[in-house]
Amino acid sequence: MGRIEAYEACLTTLRSTDLDRYLACLLMPEDKRGAIAALYAFNAELARVRDIVRDPLPGEIRLQWWRDLVEGQGAGDAMANPLAAGLIHAIEEHKLPRPALAAMTEARIFDLYDDPMESRRMFEGYAGETSSALIQLAALILAPDAAPSLADAAGHAGIAQLVAGTLLLMPLHRRRGQVYLPADILAATGLNGQALLKGESPAVVHAITAFIGYGRDHLATARAAAKGRLTTPVADAFLPLALIEPVFDRAEKLGAGCLSEAVVSAQWLRMWRLWRAHRRAAF
Repeated sequence: MGRIEAYEACLTTLRSTDLDRYLACLLMPEDKRGAIAALYAFNAELARVRDIVRDPLPGEIRLQWWRDLVEGQGAGDAMANPLAAGLIHAIEEHKLPRPALAAMTEARIFDLYDDPMESRRMFEGYAGETSSALIQLAALILAPDAAPSLADAAGHAGIAQLVAGTLLLMPLHRRRGQVYLPADILAATGLNGQALLKGESPAVVHAITAFIGYGRDHLATARAAAKGRLTTPVADAFLPLALIEPVFDRAEKLGAGCLSEAVVSAQWLRMWRLWRAHRRAAF
């Protein structure tokens, strides 16, 4: 499949698999939009693997297929798949590091099981290979010369983004029996994973508050690391970060309600925040 056709297919798919990043794509330079859409669509495809398989083994097989693809195995046969074709074109056009993309697929194996997130260090490692890597790869597409100077900012921003994403997905994780809050944060408030999922202890509020504070700390560090370095167009790699603080604010108000209620803002408000961040070249 040709590059333009594949990129268009990725953008169309992204609208249904990750609306916020789709909206962010629409604000980016037209000549970079297709490759960013392919990258974001790849990330969304990895993130939804558990939703489309019944057991972990088929999920691992799917992830291995994507890993083989980004490592350069069987790329010719995969060109009939629009998402795969778009990703291959993005890798080749922008010289994206294949090991980073392979690590993204490997990290997502965690999603297929109900193992605990043992510590903040483990959480940060997972973020580094998923959300942080996604920001850095987007930066490489948008402005390859500026991207290296923003690696530290991307690292901390990805952790903050994963905290927000975890808060957004808590009702889903609860139904599955998954716990993404680091066990050392839970232990500090006298909880374990099962107690968090039950949601009956008053300490649940303290754990969620501590988790939000952890996310805010990394967001502040990311902003400090990016200060004076964010210029157009590389700043657009950080656009989705504009949606984080409202999640933190609403989650703080809901407390234990995060386990059963959505903390997402209205779509029009999210669109406005993305537009404002794009205009200001800031997050």
